[in-house]
Formats: sequence, C-alpha cells, structure tokens
Amino acid sequence: MMEFDGILKKIIDTAKSDLKTIAIPESTDVRVLKAVQIVTSEKIAKIVLIGNQNNILKICEENQIVLGNENIEYRDPSSDLNSRMYAQKLYELRKEKGMTEEKANELVMDNVYFATMLVKLGEVDGMVSGAIHSTSDTLRPALQIVKARDGVKTVSSFFLIDSQDKTLGSNGTFIFSDCGLIEFPTEEQLIDIAKASTESFRLIVGDIPRVAFLSYSTKGSAKNEAIDKIVRVVHRLKEENVDFDLDGELQLDAAIIPEVAKLKAPESNVAGKANILIFPNLEAGNIGYKMAQRFGNALALGPVTQGLKKPINDLSRGCNVEDIIGTIAVTCVQAKE
Repeated sequence: MMEFDGILKKIIDTAKSDLKTIAIPESTDVRVLKAVQIVTSEKIAKIVLIGNQNNILKICEENQIVLGNENIEYRDPSSDLNSRMYAQKLYELRKEKGMTEEKANELVMDNVYFATMLVKLGEVDGMVSGAIHSTSDTLRPALQIVKARDGVKTVSSFFLIDSQDKTLGSNGTFIFSDCGLIEFPTEEQLIDIAKASTESFRLIVGDIPRVAFLSYSTKGSAKNEAIDKIVRVVHRLKEENVDFDLDGELQLDAAIIPEVAKLKAPESNVAGKANILIFPNLEAGNIGYKMAQRFGNALALGPVTQGLKKPINDLSRGCNVEDIIGTIAVTCVQAKE
C-alpha cells in the first residue's frame, strides 16, 4: 500500500468520494499497470484498460502485479463488439475534415483513439495516456474528437507542482502553465491560460489564486517586445476586473520569495506569494517544471489539460507510478465539474 500526503492525498480523497471511470490505453507499460493496481485496489477510480486481456495479464504475472476483478474492465479494440460503431461515429465527426470510413476503421484500432471515443460517447469519465505516447499523440485525438468546452477559445495545460518547501505558494502547491501544449501563446491565449489556470487551481487546490506572469525582468528592469506583451496582458486583465489577483512581469524569485519581492516589487499584491506561474512560452514552461521536479524534488503532475469538454490528460514519458496515480486522481476530480 502506497502512502500519500500533501496535495496528492487531498486530490485522492476527493476522487474516492465519487468514483469515476478512467480509460487507460497504455496497457502494456509496467509503470501504468502498477499504478492501476493501486488505483483500483485503493478505490481511487474504476479503470478500463484498453488492449488484449491475456497479454495484459501476462505482463502483470511477469512483473508481480496483481489486478483484481473489482473496479477494472478490459476492452480490446480488435475484438470489441462496438468497434465498428465507434468507427462510424468517428467518421461522422470528422468527415468534413477529410476523414474516410476506411481511415476511421483503422484509427479505432489504435488504443488512444479507441479510448478517446469512449470518453466522447460518455462510456468513461476521462482518459489518461502519455507514458509511452508523445503529447501530440495523446492530445491530438482529444482536440479532434472531444473538443473544447463551449465558450473556450484556448485549450491549454498545466502542471500541478507540490514543493517540499511548504512556505512557498499555497502550502507548497503551484500551478505552472502552459508547460505542455501552446508553443508561443499570443496575448489572447495568455489571458485565456491565466483564466483557465485560476479555475483549475480553485477546483483542485481549493485556495485563493494569485497569478504571476513570469519573465527575466521584474517591473521594467529590462525592455523588449516579449516583456511589453506581458505588460499588455496584465493591463488588459486588470481592466477586465477579473476575480483574482495578478501581476507581471515578474522574475521567478520576485514572484515566490517574499524577501526578494520586497526589494524588486514592493507595491505588488502578488509578488512573493504567487501560486500560479504563467510562463511566456512552452520552452520556458517545460524547462521550468522539469527543474522544479528534478532539482527541487517536487511532485509534478501533468501536463493536465484544461478547457476540454471532458478530461483527457497527458503524462510525461519520464513519469513514475506516483505521477500516474496522481494524474488519474486529478482526472477524476476534473470529471466532477
């Protein structure tokens, strides 16, 4: 039995309170199967494993993994009685984009597309993939099939970071965004990312969001167009009278360390106590979360998508069992919306 603490324990307890069903297409990965063993035995979620049951159980036997019959189901695209129906639905959804019936039949045999169709049709509450698939392979079907929620212009992603230093952020917890999806966000996309991240923070962390737009400059200590863009974004959000505190541009230390904030941004209502960090681009975000994870030994769950009609979440291919359990639990919490 694995012990959980901090924000991960809170998320898992919330998931347990209303059991959701999550599709898992990467049924041959040992880390994933170890996570599924814990998730189902601890009643964190019900799991639908996509793939051949005999092959899955053989891998489990070889790796001393015991999957019980409770809270777990197996669905094999190659023999599933509904595969043809899913292919027809996929064709109807995508025919205006050039999808053919032949291509739809082929795609439904892919575990990720099969699982995505289960989400689309409401047979499961969400999906988690990415341990052996790239982000694009996981999220492309989601964006094509499940699509954005009504009124959402930008589907983005975040990492839930749980630092060992509980004086930082919200008792050590942060959202880093966008670290997995939008490569070079426009002003409008940065605004959407900030708004979505505050919603995610309230849902998952349950605390007051404080948003910092990060840069290598704090309050005009450097000048260029990238910094000007952040200043414009902050100004536009403040003009909207959004229901969360925000500031920028801020360097990382000014955003999260009170002593540095007093020196660099003494009049800021966010500096020194930010718990949502908005990165200027995907490159910075990806580097940032991995440094927190690898140098700071922080728990990093994600990238978690925000803005889809139903939750489909990606894993880093460097994930461990705890990361997978956490991402499944986060997906369950998102499914409660």
